[in-house]
Amino acid sequence: MLLLLSIALFLIGLAALVVMPLLVGREFYKQYSGIRVVSCPENHEQVAVRLDARRAALTQLAGHPTIRLADCSRWPEHANCGQDCIPQAMHVEPYHEGEVAPAAGPIFHLPVFVAAFAAWAIGAIWHSQYLFRARWTEAAGLSRSDVHQLVWQLTPHLVTFAAPLLFAYAVAMVLAAIGKHGPILGGLVAIAMWAFFVGVVVTIAGIGAFSRDLLVLELGYTLIAAAVIGLTIGELNGKRVRRHVAH
Repeated sequence: MLLLLSIALFLIGLAALVVMPLLVGREFYKQYSGIRVVSCPENHEQVAVRLDARRAALTQLAGHPTIRLADCSRWPEHANCGQDCIPQAMHVEPYHEGEVAPAAGPIFHLPVFVAAFAAWAIGAIWHSQYLFRARWTEAAGLSRSDVHQLVWQLTPHLVTFAAPLLFAYAVAMVLAAIGKHGPILGGLVAIAMWAFFVGVVVTIAGIGAFSRDLLVLELGYTLIAAAVIGLTIGELNGKRVRRHVAH
């Protein structure tokens, strides 16, 4: 298989291994988070309890959810209770108050797709005849006919779009988790994640697996693409959040 497609497929698989559990775990966390009002089995009075959402989400990812209380309005005086209110707490709607850590913000899909398309477009220009196609072709050990076939096949374009799309979702998830936005923060988060992925690829494959020219070209493109993804998501997410609050 061609080296570039191998790298792209590896990055897609790696991103999927990282992003998909995070997406599922995020939904589990939202399911268990928030304060819930229940009737205490000991005194039959209303109390406010909070489930240990982080522990529940992590254990549910492992297939065996462990549900425990993280806090109760009768604690710490009665912190050694049997937590028999948990089944009741699981069936009531939670609500969030100011003292509770805010839930993770929403992920807006439009900025993610815009960012991924921008990164894909940069890649198309970067590897075009107007910039580095000749140098990239030589570095990758391909012939002109090989490159011509790649350009007119659908699969390589889908693969090279899927990688930045998954990366963009990962960036959006991190920004949503910390509850902040902005182009500078988005760019910094994306570059930090880019450095992590590059480190993993180089560590697993070995730096000797890539020619110097190919490594320089792909590091240059992916760094620019990552920065554009972070800047785009950080900027557009901020505008979407402000518009949502205004309504």
